[in-house]
Amino acid sequence: MTRTFEELVAEAGAVSVDGWDFSWLDGRATEERPSWGYARLVGERMAQASAALDVETGGGEVLAGVSRLAPLTVATESWPPNIARASQRLHPRGVAVVSPGDGTRLPFGDGVFDLVVSRHPVTTWWEEISRVLQPGGTYLSQQVGPRSVVELTEFFMGPQPAGSGRDPELARAAAEAVGLGVLDLRLESLRTVFHDIGAVIYFLRKVIWIVPGFTVDRYRTELKALHDRIQADGPFLAHTTRFLIEARKPASRH
Repeated sequence: MTRTFEELVAEAGAVSVDGWDFSWLDGRATEERPSWGYARLVGERMAQASAALDVETGGGEVLAGVSRLAPLTVATESWPPNIARASQRLHPRGVAVVSPGDGTRLPFGDGVFDLVVSRHPVTTWWEEISRVLQPGGTYLSQQVGPRSVVELTEFFMGPQPAGSGRDPELARAAAEAVGLGVLDLRLESLRTVFHDIGAVIYFLRKVIWIVPGFTVDRYRTELKALHDRIQADGPFLAHTTRFLIEARKPASRH
């Protein structure tokens, strides 16, 4: 039986959006995955590392799926609900989850880690990453790319300006500016399909930068219009962008 707009709104507005697990969307939305397989790459790098850091671990989902962690593995997370979830997942595996404090400095000494990883960081602290990496150490990150899911943003907020601070070439320049050598840089555009308005609401509540300040009440008119469009024309198609960057700190010269 087809559910009404109000039923879908009530359901999606009540569900928890803690953590970085999107399983609630199973059967309601789909997103293509990048071809490089970030979790697999992290697992390969972890198996060779002696000391590793996961920056902005979210709920610890990526690390929890790695079969063999570095002997010393630490994660940072700043959002309290995620800290609790990550701790529950990772403490049994010997991973400490710490808060970065004021958000301007990683709470670790210089040259501690030979591997730093981060999936979808809000910002990348390039100077801090370079500081905590050992000479010869590697930074591996999958990041949100330019104008990701812009079709959804523009449906609610109107046309958006060209250009983006999430351009992978800006990341390359920032890495090189702190002395890191970029080994790999790849960008992909991936189909993201929303099958009902509940999926859209859940996504916008969870991924808060797509429509900043989103609430159901504030955008009820637009939500109803999109619901009607999905009912008439089928699923709403957008495109997620992701880029992979891997950079290395030069080895010490003797």
